[in-house]
Amino acid sequence: MRSPRRLLAGVVAGVVVIAGAGWAVGARLRSPADEAARRAAPAASLVTAAVERRKLVSTVVLSGMLEYGSPLPVTLAGVVGGDAELQRATRAPRKGRIGEGAVLMEVNGRPVFALRGAVPMHRTIAPGGKGADVRQLQRALRRLGYRAPASGVFDRATIAAVTRMYAKKGYEAQQPTLSERQTYETLRKAVRTARESLATEQQALDRGRDVLPLKVRLDNAEKDLKAARAALAEAESGGPTPADEADLAAADAAVRAARERLLEAEQALHQAVSQPTTDPATSPTAEVTATPRPTASVDTSLLELKVANARADLAAAHQARDLALRKAEEAGKARLAELRGAARTAKEAVVTAEQALRQARQLSPARMKVAGARADVAAAEEMLAEYARTYGVSIPPGEVVFLPKLPARVQKVAVKPGRPVEGEVATVTSSAFAVTGSVEAAEAELLRPGMKATVELDSGRTYQARLSAVGEQAGRPGGEEPPEGSQAVLLSPTGRAGLRAGVAVTVRVTVGATEEPVLVVPVAAVITSADGRARVRVEYATDRTRDVEVRTGLTADGNVEVGGALKEGDRVVVSGG
Repeated sequence: MRSPRRLLAGVVAGVVVIAGAGWAVGARLRSPADEAARRAAPAASLVTAAVERRKLVSTVVLSGMLEYGSPLPVTLAGVVGGDAELQRATRAPRKGRIGEGAVLMEVNGRPVFALRGAVPMHRTIAPGGKGADVRQLQRALRRLGYRAPASGVFDRATIAAVTRMYAKKGYEAQQPTLSERQTYETLRKAVRTARESLATEQQALDRGRDVLPLKVRLDNAEKDLKAARAALAEAESGGPTPADEADLAAADAAVRAARERLLEAEQALHQAVSQPTTDPATSPTAEVTATPRPTASVDTSLLELKVANARADLAAAHQARDLALRKAEEAGKARLAELRGAARTAKEAVVTAEQALRQARQLSPARMKVAGARADVAAAEEMLAEYARTYGVSIPPGEVVFLPKLPARVQKVAVKPGRPVEGEVATVTSSAFAVTGSVEAAEAELLRPGMKATVELDSGRTYQARLSAVGEQAGRPGGEEPPEGSQAVLLSPTGRAGLRAGVAVTVRVTVGATEEPVLVVPVAAVITSADGRARVRVEYATDRTRDVEVRTGLTADGNVEVGGALKEGDRVVVSGG
């Protein structure tokens, strides 16, 4: 028989087992609703980002190629040397740096100079040539130290400077060719022959019996005219005739004599009325004092008459002199009138003699020969003068290549020694590096020349650069077109150390940047309302937010500059909720 304690323990143990089995079965058995609730996704939580304070920089990134800038194909403008024979390269261009005044290459043993200038060489620069290309050449000569003028005319001074430039490089400036010298000598002989013919025909005309008397008459008339004009010129100089001079001298002498007589009469009258007297009231021993006193006992009537007559004689002498002077003036006027008439008469005689001689020559059979010979002389002289204006030292069109910038670099050589020179001979670039690349059309609208950029090599080394051009102005080496939907860009690095051409680089162009650190949030955090105002949702407690109106600014790298009731460290909702 079991004890009561054991029975109780067994009952309890059984209950526990039954309860555990029931719990286990209940834990595994769920209704369909509970099972669906258990498998549902948890409630969405907010995704936030912190408000930061930092500088914001917006960039456009592109891949580019580092090359020497401004590639330019070089062609010769014409023949090298004076003859248009086969142009064959005797020394090809050499790759590398080339400075102003250097010899780029040789053709047929003649040099091709590289000079700086914007006007292309397009003609032979010959003596007397004028234009912008000549002025450009003179500037280059002055930069090289050859003291050329700045007239824009290829004159003797410029020719001397060109000759010195050629001689310094071991060449001779282009002289006239054999055919040109032969042509010049032929034209000179033609002038001499024409002049000899004219002299012969003129001599035959002048010796004709029908015109010889008229020619003598013309010579005499010309001599008479010359003498008449000389006499008139002498008379117009204002000098009186010898007879007039004698009359004027006699009149002057009479005036002087009348003045002397008047002076003598006045002195005699003065002495007569001024006799000295003695005062009887003084002591006999007193000193006798001469005091001029008029005395009634002196008769001065005769002396006064002499004075009056002398004055009348002087007035008469003056009148006589004035009359002689007037007669001289009237005689001079009459003589001038007579001489002028004689000069006119002599001039008429010359004109009449010339007309008679001209009419006689026109009637002469030799006149037509003289006229033809004179026309031949004028034509020969005109042709010689025209040819002489361009005769002498010249610069053939192929012997100078004007490049926009120097020094430059010969990057590509397109002709070999011994080969004919046809078309492009070389490609030159500037001595500065440039980066060429392309960007999408939408990004190209953000770019402006002058923007700062960073050029990064594969090694990680970076260089500062500036955007030089966008679009057609940028160009590409060899004239390549950028990919469809893209535009070319050109950048200029500010440094050279460590750079070499033909290297691929990564370029970041700064299209915008804040001057100071600003508050920035992700672009996704900004919501634009229907009224156009921007706002963000700020989380102030777990899953609890409030709207804050903001002002947006620069956007870069997925972030945007904001202003408003925000502070650094605030959490803004990016998504969720």
